[in-house]
Amino acid sequence: MIAGPLLLFLVLFAVVAPLVLYLLVRAEHDQRSTMDRRDAERAARRDTRDDHDSRDP
Repeated sequence: MIAGPLLLFLVLFAVVAPLVLYLLVRAEHDQRSTMDRRDAERAARRDTRDDHDSRDP
């Protein structure tokens, strides 16, 4: 008696969960920021310099 509703719930979860994850990833992808090459190089140098400074005594 309980196997039917449980099986239905599991099938629904197996179909809905990946769809929800896909929509969440897609929404995050749409909100990403882009930068031109000059800004990207500046950000990369800044990351490297910060990382290097933290290891120097």
